[in-house]
Amino acid sequence: MASVVLNDQASSETNVANKEGASPELARLSDPIAKDLVQLFKLLSDETRLRILSYLMQTDELHVRALCDLLGQSQPAVSHHLALLRVSGLIESRRDGKHNFYRLLPEKFQSFLELVFTASPDKARKIRFENCVLTYS
Repeated sequence: MASVVLNDQASSETNVANKEGASPELARLSDPIAKDLVQLFKLLSDETRLRILSYLMQTDELHVRALCDLLGQSQPAVSHHLALLRVSGLIESRRDGKHNFYRLLPEKFQSFLELVFTASPDKARKIRFENCVLTYS
């Protein structure tokens, strides 16, 4: 489970260490993890794909035509984005007659969270931002 904690102290501790001239111990991101994360972030960097995922998070499944209406895009355009999401394993399709329905695969999101936090150098599975800490347990 991921959680966000606002923590001004976290950023000030980092700044103190840097001002004192201490070299922090930094972990190296492995090449396979880096490549996997790049692919994930490229996939998620598209507004249409993010909107599709957002809509699918709100319901069990959606028909392609419903997604076209929600997105205001043509069926071929939406199908292209759905195909990329399906190949990545984030969603799956179900055919019912002539219609395709799509749903999220929560276990794949779980594995991507694992990947992101595995890349985190903090053994406590935390990622620090300017004024908050994102933790995953």
